[in-house]
Amino acid sequence: MTAQKSVLQLSVHEESIRKKAWKTVSKFSGVTSIAMDDKTGKMTVEGEVDVPRLVRKLRKICCADIVSVEVVKPPEKKEPEKPKQPEVIVNPIAYWSNQYQYQPASYASSYYPPPCGYSRVVVEEPRPCVIL
Repeated sequence: MTAQKSVLQLSVHEESIRKKAWKTVSKFSGVTSIAMDDKTGKMTVEGEVDVPRLVRKLRKICCADIVSVEVVKPPEKKEPEKPKQPEVIVNPIAYWSNQYQYQPASYASSYYPPPCGYSRVVVEEPRPCVIL
């Protein structure tokens, strides 16, 4: 069932009848909003409601007629903006960059290439809290 906007004509002459009609409509499942014009006696009901069943219930309280029933288009949803990802800079760490640096197994290090994938990730964004 789709959301509908239905306008009902009620013959409401007393405040107690108006309250009973309002209470009856509000108890229906699927009702999203109710509005009533006291001068003209028109009640506007929005939501996924079985309108003939609603009118049948209201006729036990007062005289009720259906004026119009319209299908309500759902509001267009905007896609929420995705949070901006912080810029990530990857700086590879150079092992054995100094030729005079001690290399534990000179034969093994010259025979086998250095292991791949050693890198340091630097994220440039302000820190929310600094503890000194």
